[in-house]
Amino acid sequence: MKIHEYQAKELLRAHGVPVPRGYAAFTVREAQEAAQKLGGSVWVVKAQIHAGGRGKGGGVKLARSLAEVETLAGQILGMQLKTHQTGPEGQKVRRLYIEEGADIQKEYYVSLVTDRATQKVAFIASSEGGMDIEEVAHSTPEKIITEFIDPLTGLGAEQAKKIADSIGLPANSTAQAIDLFQKLYTCYMATDASLVEINPLNRDSQGNLIALDAKFNFDSNALFRHPEIVAYRDLDEEDPAEVEASKFDLAYISLDGNIGCLVNGAGLAMATMDTIKLFGGEPANFLDVGGGATAEKVTEAFKIMLKNPEVKGILVNIFGGIMKCDTIAEGVITACKAVNLSVPLVVRMKGTNEDLGKKMLADSGLPIIAADTMAEAATKIVAAVA
Repeated sequence: MKIHEYQAKELLRAHGVPVPRGYAAFTVREAQEAAQKLGGSVWVVKAQIHAGGRGKGGGVKLARSLAEVETLAGQILGMQLKTHQTGPEGQKVRRLYIEEGADIQKEYYVSLVTDRATQKVAFIASSEGGMDIEEVAHSTPEKIITEFIDPLTGLGAEQAKKIADSIGLPANSTAQAIDLFQKLYTCYMATDASLVEINPLNRDSQGNLIALDAKFNFDSNALFRHPEIVAYRDLDEEDPAEVEASKFDLAYISLDGNIGCLVNGAGLAMATMDTIKLFGGEPANFLDVGGGATAEKVTEAFKIMLKNPEVKGILVNIFGGIMKCDTIAEGVITACKAVNLSVPLVVRMKGTNEDLGKKMLADSGLPIIAADTMAEAATKIVAAVA
């Protein structure tokens, strides 16, 4: 799960990480009122979408008068903001963040991410923060350092100082950096985040550090512990099909192909997509119905897949363990009738009640193409949509 920048800064502020003052705005008038409340003579008008690269895409602008705040807010609100993370279609801007101007002296980059290989938290930092951090990573990777934190001991002052020294923070900012890094780590752990990124972390002319931007991703499996974070969820920023799938406890992710996939188990779903690719096809989605799927759940899965106009065929690949093949067969038959299926359907079943499931499909009178192996199933669905 992702959240907006202004929400991320609320979390940082709650954990003692310094951030600029700012207010969210949903209308031009609210943007003007936010600037008036902030006072001063310089404001930053920021588009709020779940994607990076907003500055380069024209979604972050500097205003030097209240009239300019009004103009920029009107231009950015409702725009289809395109960045390297949104894809060519872009993302509609429905929220703004109006923030006080900053004294920018030097920009740094810091982030925390879970590293599964070491079972530790990776603290990634660089002396070269800002809009071109991707180029820094590509061209001068030596400018990016990684320090691994043992979650059993946490981030101590000595390790935090090592990070500060490694990115060239001057001595008069070191104590502040140690405190900020430790609070950032505490925030990361307390919220069950999977990513926290501050880019840029600014050092002003007085040596003070402040987070000028913030990004959070959260471990969805831990959200039951954090209703306050779930409340931040913005459904407008998510794929409508994925939102719909979540209502039925379906793990669904949209892709760019034309072959719908309905599978039980994440590993088998990944293998199914790989097999489709191997035989020259393109999967239209990842869809794991889980181990306890009902006929109703399978029907909803079919409906969600077929809402995608690009889907020209469907491959059902089931291993009957906890999930019995006859249950899936019942669901497939019900779904085909409910949606009046008009695209080719290939079904491969193995495991518990396999023979019963296959008989149910054969006796249904529906034009279902049977397959015994994954290779056969992939070959048949690729041929059917060609």
